[in-house]
Amino acid sequence: MPNHPTLQLLLAERTLDLEPAPLLHTPPRTLSTPRERLRDRIEGMLLGLAIGDALGNTTEGQAPRLRREAHGGVIRDYLPNPRAGGRAVGLPSDDTQLAFWTLRRLLEDGRVEPDALLREFASRPIFGIGQTVREALRRYRSGTPWYETGVPSAGNGALMRIAPVLIPHVASPSSELWADAALAAMITHNDRGSTATCIAFIALLWELLDRDDVPAPGWWLDTFVAIARELEGDTTSYTPRTLRFEYQGPIWRFAAERVREALAEELDAIDAGDAWLSGAYLLETVPCVLYILCRYGHDPEEAILRAVNDTWDNDTAAAIVGAAVGALHGRRALPQRWIAGLLGRTAADDDGEVFRLAEAAVERWVG
Repeated sequence: MPNHPTLQLLLAERTLDLEPAPLLHTPPRTLSTPRERLRDRIEGMLLGLAIGDALGNTTEGQAPRLRREAHGGVIRDYLPNPRAGGRAVGLPSDDTQLAFWTLRRLLEDGRVEPDALLREFASRPIFGIGQTVREALRRYRSGTPWYETGVPSAGNGALMRIAPVLIPHVASPSSELWADAALAAMITHNDRGSTATCIAFIALLWELLDRDDVPAPGWWLDTFVAIARELEGDTTSYTPRTLRFEYQGPIWRFAAERVREALAEELDAIDAGDAWLSGAYLLETVPCVLYILCRYGHDPEEAILRAVNDTWDNDTAAAIVGAAVGALHGRRALPQRWIAGLLGRTAADDDGEVFRLAEAAVERWVG
């Protein structure tokens, strides 16, 4: 059964808070990227996500400037990890786990099955699980139906795992893409800003998979904001956690205003993040990610390194940035040392699973 009718019902019943925008009924354009290039880009998107998470999660939550002092400068490679006996290898946290468990369910079910997705998330330990996901899974385990498990939270825990949802649609695009993205997002974060952000990011990734050039800096912001505005609308009321800005309104507008100001001032990413903060709140994550992509999207290594080094919630910021630059530049453009050092786990001891799932996905949906 397709998910679009379910999406329409949830919107009509106001179970899902989202603007009923025309986009939700509009198929994305058909991808024209040659098959081998598309395979490379989808693998790049998936591995970029896992690499960004792995590079960041050993220093997650540290103040960026203190992190630099503690590590003698910029972190450029995996750090010694106690979960690998002190070896300097790439291991997952919740970002990689939830994204690749989503991919596993897509391979099993062919599309987003929200209840099966929650069952997958609830079936094994999650490293560094966020409070919102923890609460959603508690609700699920207590018998709450999937369409009521989502918490009204504007955290970044849905955005960080959403990228794989587009893969089953690359061969035959339809409006089911937006329905799958919305339902996958809402099972943990049932929040208008979060769901709009997730769909807008999926739309951005779709465009990146089909580009044959590196976009101009402003393209990243304009493309994201155009979709997010349509879905979030103008009536949401998010406020920043910093007193530096007096603001109350939608996430897309805050991101647009802050990123444009930072671009005009040519701020370093660390200074921009200091201004609006760079934690797990979407009012911080979204401008950080977009600013890094605007400034460094032409260079996948530098973009990921800026997210790892210049943000507080650096594993998630780097996972999102990694997915975007991987979708644009492909697996071949990611540093080989990062791919070689990534153990490819989605759990405590399933080495290589990330690579296996990525290969299975491109074989099934790209060929």
